[in-house]
Amino acid sequence: MTAPAVASISVDEISTFLFREARLLDDRQFEQWIECYREDAMYWMPAWDDDGELTTDPYSEISLIFYPNRAGIEDRVFRIRTERSSSTSLPEPRTNHLISNIEVLDRRPGEVDIRFNWLSSYFRYNTTDQYFGTSFYTLDVTGESPLITYKKVVLKNDYIHHIVDVYMV
Repeated sequence: MTAPAVASISVDEISTFLFREARLLDDRQFEQWIECYREDAMYWMPAWDDDGELTTDPYSEISLIFYPNRAGIEDRVFRIRTERSSSTSLPEPRTNHLISNIEVLDRRPGEVDIRFNWLSSYFRYNTTDQYFGTSFYTLDVTGESPLITYKKVVLKNDYIHHIVDVYMV
């Protein structure tokens, strides 16, 4: 019996996927953005604790954002679209995402772990804010297009002036 083949997706293909995800957020195409996630995908942005360390358990410690599966992400998009979110009421914010330093951390049959750095500019109420950090993804690469199965966003400038939402990071 032969061992399953390790995921063979290239860094260029991963980059294309990440750039598309960022563009969907910048263009506020949230319904298409949701399609980047597998049904069981976890989305987590840990918080920094009082000692300057990241929280490690989204189920027992505070998080800036935590959705245990895609249903939570879908609910968030529903609240954004129906103006049931104070962070997204009119005027609509504008964002611009930049992605760099894409690195493959591990390859397994059907999955790839990656990390990358990002910078996001956010404009609303005649004010521009910038957020920056590192993201860690696990991608399911068994289909036509990759799907995110795990997303951890480390917001490095955690001193923020207002609510941070999924489209800002």
